[in-house]
Formats: sequence, structure tokens, C-alpha cells
Amino acid sequence: MSNKLIDIVDITKSFDENVILDHLNLYIRENEFLTLLGPSGCGKTTLLRILGGFETPDSGNIIFDGKNINNLPPNKRQLNTVFQKYALFSHMTIAENIAFGLKIKGKSKNYIKDKIRYALKLVNLEGFEDRSPELLSGGQQQRIAIARAIVNEPKVLLLDEPLGALDLKLRQDMQYELIRLKNELGITFVFVTHDQEEALTMSDTIVVMNQGYIQQIGTPEDIYNEPKNAFVADFIGDSNILSAVMVEDRVVKMLGTTWKCVDEGFGHNKPVDAVIRPEDIDLVKPGEGTINGVVSHLIFKGVHYEMEVEANNYTLLVHSTDMFPVGTEVGVKVDPFDIQIMKKPESEDAEAVGIEE
Repeated sequence: MSNKLIDIVDITKSFDENVILDHLNLYIRENEFLTLLGPSGCGKTTLLRILGGFETPDSGNIIFDGKNINNLPPNKRQLNTVFQKYALFSHMTIAENIAFGLKIKGKSKNYIKDKIRYALKLVNLEGFEDRSPELLSGGQQQRIAIARAIVNEPKVLLLDEPLGALDLKLRQDMQYELIRLKNELGITFVFVTHDQEEALTMSDTIVVMNQGYIQQIGTPEDIYNEPKNAFVADFIGDSNILSAVMVEDRVVKMLGTTWKCVDEGFGHNKPVDAVIRPEDIDLVKPGEGTINGVVSHLIFKGVHYEMEVEANNYTLLVHSTDMFPVGTEVGVKVDPFDIQIMKKPESEDAEAVGIEE
């Protein structure tokens, strides 16, 4: 990955008594696709608006390319924002919408014409110059909003849940479009979403946020396979999160018995949380696994079956391409590598912050 482009230093922001961002630090590299992911109200859109210049932080600094841009208005920043509401001007044609920012900058007619053609080609809407935005579908409007942002040649494109209003198939198409655009244009993307699948599909780096704090930063693979805490594990995909005791290195006790794992350094007989993804549980013949259980629930999900297995007073969620009817007795087997051990938060505050006390 290339150089650091944006440095977000110790940013705090409150609305009334409500602290939205609390001494937040983060940096974004050049040409990175970085996603801010978290539930509603976690502060991700506020952070994006501070980056774009639409909100002012109470304290802290935004350093862009080595310069402090705290006091720069949005139109003077090398960042362009694409909002969830596309905010296209309905009284203008598509071409006029795209040209809007360039006209303000006083660019020549020929320059603007070339840019419009180039931008429409990039978003696969050639020949749409003279249409009205009102006659376009949601997906087309979204692409025009992106084209309008791209023609200004921003170094960074800020995207606030831009695919939220689209249906599933169109969303998936647009995800690939955005990845292609990033690769073609070499622009840095900062993307806000609460959709885990979207984040996993598109990002180089995911920043998981909760209650104004960063819970974890990492690649999609890191975040999914090595969650730092129960919040991240639960928020990204389905998880079985079990109360456990780390007996010693590579041995954990849960569900009334001991299991081999690969984690070390948690001490002896320490309470921990263990995370097992539903797809990492193998159902085998009774007696052939570590424990036995009974299938209590079964749904067909298309690619796999989703089952619940009652084992030692706990309901395990299992995803498998093999089907076991309700009432079947099964053995439960998990590869040691697929058991993730995490420290237990010692208080509710520690849980919100995601810190290990």
C-alpha cells in the first residue's frame, strides 16, 4: 500500500450532550478503498461529514497530504462526497448536472464537454447527456452522482451509504463498478455502510466502529477470521460466541469439555470468549466429535442448510451443505484452528470501547 494521504488526529465531536466521536485516530492511505462499518449511530457518517467539511470537529485535526484542512470549506477540499440521496438537480439535464462543479471552476466549454463524455463512459451511461435525471432508475441516478463527483478529479471520493436505496442485484453490480472505478482512476475511496457483506466485498481496509470508538481495523479477511472482540465477531457475519476458560496455551474449556485450539498467551484458567463461525462446525456421527448434540432447527438457505444444534445446554448455529433432519443426534467437531479466543471485557464501558483492560 502506498503513502498516508489523510491523517485523522484525535477527533472529538458532540451534539448537545451526546458524544458521537471520542478522540478518534485513523489514517487513510493513497489509493485505498477504506470502509467505515458499524451500526446506525456509531459515528461513521459524522466522521465522513467532518472529512468532507460539512461538520467541524470540537477538537482534533484533519491532515490532508500533510496540510491541516480543518478550516477549509468543502469546495476547497480535494474530496468529493456522494450522498445516499443523490441530490441531482431535476431542472437540469444529465450533462448540466455533471458539468455543474466544472462551470463554477470556470473551465472551458470544450474541456467540460470532453469531461462529461469521459465521465459518462466511465459509469457506462454514454449517450445520456440530454436526458432528465427524473427519467432515470435509481441505479442510473447513482452512477450520474458518481460521474459528477469524478469529473472534479478529487483525490478522495467520500461515499455515504450510496448503494442503500438500490435493490440487491443492482447493489452487487454497483459494487463491482465502484471497485473497477477505483482501480481505473487511482482515487482513494472512503465508503460508509452498515452492510457487512458490502464491506467484505469491496474494501482493502475495514474500520469497524461502535459508539464513537474504533473496534478494529484490518483487511476483510482479518476482520472476519480474527475478530478482536465479541462486538466485531457478532457484527460481521454469524457467530457462536461462547463463554469459555483458557486452561493453558492451546487448550480451552467450553460446553462442559476441553477443546484444542491454537491461541496462546491468555494465561492459565482465565475466563475468555470463544468464537466459532457456523460454517466451521462439522457435524459427524455421534461419538466421533468432541461433544454430541441434537439438531433442533433446520432451514434451507440455497447455498447451505442452517441448523441449530442443542449441545450441553447451548444452541449452536451450524451452516453445512449436508442436511441433518430435526431430531438427529450428531457429533460436533471443530478444527482447533477455527476456534478464535478473545479476552472478555471487564466492564460494559470496556465492551463499548473494545479495549482490553
